Amino acid sequence: MGMKAKVALGAVVGIIVIGTVSANAGNGADGKGSGDKQSSARADEKSDAGAKSDTKPAEDKATEKASQAEQFKAFVNKNGSSKEKAAVSHVTKVQGADEQNDLLDSADVYTDFTGGLMGKGTAPAKLIASAFADWKHSANGLVTVYDANGELLGNGNF
Repeated sequence: MGMKAKVALGAVVGIIVIGTVSANAGNGADGKGSGDKQSSARADEKSDAGAKSDTKPAEDKATEKASQAEQFKAFVNKNGSSKEKAAVSHVTKVQGADEQNDLLDSADVYTDFTGGLMGKGTAPAKLIASAFADWKHSANGLVTVYDANGELLGNGNF
């Protein structure tokens, strides 16, 4: 078989593989359903979740309305050690804590510390990451703690 025939055969096989993958990309997990059925199922789940949330106690509703940073601080103030409470008092913002899929979860915690890795916030950053791991659980999560200038202070798994 000549070189041109091998290249042409490779191109044909590649086109077939791409076509097959793209044709099956919209199907459900069983390969029979369409994307529209999945969307309506998710919409039903969301409406069910909305109905269930109306029956929650008033305390839970207040917690849901609080920012992620306030929720995190409240958890640590209730369950943390005195050193964790002192470290978490410097938290100004938490992002990504409410959206988890257990695949590649990441959360960012911002503090009012300054100086980056060489500053005084490095040790408390480990306490903050540890407290975050107590608050949120994930099969594969990473929490990153930043200073006031957005410089990395530390990270940890949760």
